Amino acid sequence: MSEILSAIESGDAVARDFEALPVPESYRAVVVEEADAEMFAGLPTRDKDPRRSLKVREVPTPELAPGEALIAVMASSINYNTVWTSIFEPLSTFAFLRRLGGKHDLPYHVVGSDLAGVVLRVGPGVTVWKPGDRVVAHCLDVPLEHPDGHNDTMLDPQQRIWGFETNFGGLADLALVKANQLMPKPEHLTWEEAASPGLVNSTAYRQLVSVNGANMKQGDTVLIWGASGGLGSYATQFALNGGATPVCVVSSPDKAEICRSMGAELIIDRSAEGYKFWKNEHEQDPREWKRFGAKIRELTGGDDPDIVFEHPGRETFGASVFVTRKGGKIVTCASTSGYLHQYDNRYLWMNLKHIISSHFANYREAWEANRLIAKGKIHPTLSKVYSLDETGQAAFDVHRNAHQGKVGVLCLAPSEGLGVLDHELRDRNIGAINRFRTSD
Repeated sequence: MSEILSAIESGDAVARDFEALPVPESYRAVVVEEADAEMFAGLPTRDKDPRRSLKVREVPTPELAPGEALIAVMASSINYNTVWTSIFEPLSTFAFLRRLGGKHDLPYHVVGSDLAGVVLRVGPGVTVWKPGDRVVAHCLDVPLEHPDGHNDTMLDPQQRIWGFETNFGGLADLALVKANQLMPKPEHLTWEEAASPGLVNSTAYRQLVSVNGANMKQGDTVLIWGASGGLGSYATQFALNGGATPVCVVSSPDKAEICRSMGAELIIDRSAEGYKFWKNEHEQDPREWKRFGAKIRELTGGDDPDIVFEHPGRETFGASVFVTRKGGKIVTCASTSGYLHQYDNRYLWMNLKHIISSHFANYREAWEANRLIAKGKIHPTLSKVYSLDETGQAAFDVHRNAHQGKVGVLCLAPSEGLGVLDHELRDRNIGAINRFRTSD
């Protein structure tokens, strides 16, 4: 592994140099173990602790199949699906691995759905990528054996999220991906910065910008829940970059300040306003929906949202449906506060509103989202970086919402700040690149 790192850091190693390097028989990886799947049984979600379930151990290097690539991972990041895997909720990810079968069905699961690194090997049939290429990966794993996937790969019945529903993810020194997951690394970013946008940036792009999502246009008013978080921070940037007006919902003054620094002007601190959308576990409070809607109109000069960017789910969905303008769109994914959504259908049906489901992104959408990062139009929202050994703590912080934007994890990279080739573009955007880092 040290020879691989030396070749990457040399800056002048070419494809044949990487091809000549031996591939290690095993590597360090962050895993959950099937034997631990019941360790949190009976505990409330909040009390399930990723620091207990996520372990760093040596695992055998998987065999490379046609159409796959083996990546030396310099850095990765934490997504909410890593939290779900670590707390075995809403179900153990080993159920996914059993259905997938083959080499993925193991008593351990290497987690992680983001990476930035270097191609070490490619399998038969791979022609676009070669050893030595500097890459990032999006997390859609799809075999494209079914006709439904050929207009939009997200409709393929066999599509899976790499590192969550498949094995050999990115929180490790090596990772196994399909070659059609790879994209060029933005060369003005460090390894840890480049690793952080992948899943959330692509998800936000499809959900808000793509014709498969809300198809946002100039002038739209967009309500964004969790606007300084991992997903919402990219939605905020896409809204501003695309000529829309974001209304940013946050939970603290610090998070409000982050949104202002991105250029957003209309901000609701839901903690300061004291919204309680639920009277109790079973009953929502429409008066609070109305109070929330009145606050939005106060900020916008009387406009209701054209689009609501929904991802908290159960806690907020009733309010989201209520406040959307007549004929507007509620575009939803993730449901981090619960999957069973309740809303008053009168406000949907009688006002011709649209609920649009959105899940990750196809390759074209992920490529476009990464291209905007590479051009310096959209910026990483990295706030803090952990070592691979600290992944459990990193996931715990995300689980408890004790973070801003995204948190990164160093894998093979020995320290932060490495991997930059385009210093001119970096210098032009350094304030925006570091925006979330200064919030610590």
